[in-house]
Amino acid sequence: MKSRWFREANGSCGDLGTFLPYVISAVTVGGLSAVGVFFGFGVALIAAGLFYGLPMAVQPMKAIAAALLTSGLTPSEVALAGVVVGALFLLLGMTGGISWLARHIPRAVTLGLVLGLGLAMMWLGLDLILDAPWLGFGALAFVVLAMFVTRLPLLAIGVVAVLGASWWGGADLPAANLVWPGWVTLSWSDLPRTLELAVLPQVPLTVANAIIVTAAVSTSLYPERAARVNERRLSLSTGLGNLLLTPFGAMPMCHGAGGVVAQYRFGARTAAAPIMLGVVLLCTALFAGEAAAALLASFPLPLAGALLVVAGADLAFSKRLFESRPDSWPVIGATALVAVIAGPGWALLVGVGVEMMRRLIARRRGVIL
Repeated sequence: MKSRWFREANGSCGDLGTFLPYVISAVTVGGLSAVGVFFGFGVALIAAGLFYGLPMAVQPMKAIAAALLTSGLTPSEVALAGVVVGALFLLLGMTGGISWLARHIPRAVTLGLVLGLGLAMMWLGLDLILDAPWLGFGALAFVVLAMFVTRLPLLAIGVVAVLGASWWGGADLPAANLVWPGWVTLSWSDLPRTLELAVLPQVPLTVANAIIVTAAVSTSLYPERAARVNERRLSLSTGLGNLLLTPFGAMPMCHGAGGVVAQYRFGARTAAAPIMLGVVLLCTALFAGEAAAALLASFPLPLAGALLVVAGADLAFSKRLFESRPDSWPVIGATALVAVIAGPGWALLVGVGVEMMRRLIARRRGVIL
């Protein structure tokens, strides 16, 4: 029983490679409230674990996070983006529109998206590792060890040790005063700019990675327990989460295939993993407040890079990829290439186009698909 809880604790840290870089940047550079961000992720992770009954990732919406950092979105505009995206995916889930989209996206395109997303994660992770090679490759060796030795929560111990060393080295210890997230005032005059810079780039990425690919990966990893994880429910939980939490300063969030794989790879098998992480983040929000941001910012990003490399490799080179038919490889390759260069949204469009061309050529040659 003890080793099981150790594995879950280890797995709960598996997705920190995606979580840390975006959250640290959003709080320290983008100006979002640490209380609202941690509160949002804490509540969303606990809810996702309880609802889906298995390790379900909750990640920052990457296109919106990028717009926050590169285009200078204000906290109000970020909250508005979360509300608009949330309403859209709630509508898609309620009407069944997301299920229709999922049914009409070919399997080869989904495999290409998985491959491309995994490679992109590995590339980002390697870039973070190379910022401090000795630390980065040492962290990578430790992360690989933690991936195989799941009877001990090595990864969780490592994260706590790093944060403890940061505090010992001079970071202020957060004061234990109860703090509640504040309400973010939305301005609908910001809607045109928010749609252009944040919402439109985010929607296809969420459809592809956070919903369609996450459903496929969850079914592959948990074939007997993933009945609740389908495109409709993922769309509904994405919509509700953002509608309810982003007005309180939460960062716009979605699910993520890479996070599901990362938690699984490091030992998570039950809902305990996301709930554990959610409780830690919720307590951080309520009792540490804004002071926790400084401590978190001291976390060495090469360690997060090591997590991204391992999780990305596991996502990219799946069993389903190697079992694919040779005639689908051009579609998979084209989709993956565009996913790495331009992102999952464009990759989805290009992949469907290439697959349509492949089927047209096959019909003209009289090939049975």
